[in-house]
Amino acid sequence: MKKGGFLHKLLKYRVFLLMLLPAVLYTLIFAYVPMAGIIMAFKKYSYVGGIFNSPWNGFKNFEFFFKSGQALLVTKNTVLYNLLFIAFNTALQMTVAILLVEMKSKYFRKISQSLMFLPYFISWVIVSVIAFNMLSYDYGIINSIIEKFGGTKINFYSSGSFWPLILTLFGAWKGVGYGSVMYLAAIMGIDTSIYEASSIDGANVFQRIFRITIPLMMPTVIILLLLSVGGIFRGNFDMFYNLVGSNGLLYNYTDVIDTFTFRALISNNDFGMSAAAGFYQSVLCFITILLVNKLVSKYSKDYSLF
Repeated sequence: MKKGGFLHKLLKYRVFLLMLLPAVLYTLIFAYVPMAGIIMAFKKYSYVGGIFNSPWNGFKNFEFFFKSGQALLVTKNTVLYNLLFIAFNTALQMTVAILLVEMKSKYFRKISQSLMFLPYFISWVIVSVIAFNMLSYDYGIINSIIEKFGGTKINFYSSGSFWPLILTLFGAWKGVGYGSVMYLAAIMGIDTSIYEASSIDGANVFQRIFRITIPLMMPTVIILLLLSVGGIFRGNFDMFYNLVGSNGLLYNYTDVIDTFTFRALISNNDFGMSAAAGFYQSVLCFITILLVNKLVSKYSKDYSLF
């Protein structure tokens, strides 16, 4: 066996490769194998013919989406919501990670992190119940407080202008604990000698954060932003569907590609149309991440994905 050859490296790193194997298999089975179903977007799907034997129908599955009159609206909503989520969540998660590191009490830090992590494991169905009990016109906590102070109640479920803020806050509340883990790991990876040197030079806590912590976090921040941008045309279906439901009064403000496609699939039972919408999303996501990665590579090749 040639030293430095493929087989030699395979044997040398066999333990690490075995640890990596489950993730590779998971990705192949659930990400690459299902890509064969893309052809459904160009077929008139039938249960008898299945995916591969159903007749071809060209681009007719795409016609439903683009002739519905809602294509531009749901695409715009999907992009704007995701941009809002990415900006707000990134800033919040970075802030939380920095605050956790700066906490002096180890026990208070662990308790705080655990409490922030807990909402991540709560189902969106439960979150929708919590939201309803907070926002309900008749029994909601917020309207009860407003009424107690002599104000006028707000019907949140018929006022679409409130929902960008509502969805952003609930999404941030549920994901801040999990999302801050990567930033926390990036901070923990910073050489402590840099902080020690800054303390000797008389740097205060804010100078350490803005001149050391945040600049050294930027590679991680940019990589996570690139990964988030890759799904900018995909809405969080669980969140939108459970919080908004089938409330037609809010569709113009909250409808995204995923919820629009789901309702169309339920009403028409057309799998080809659903596959066409998914293919449309995937192409847009792919183009977006290529463009953003190109822009990042022009700024610094070290920060780009490829």
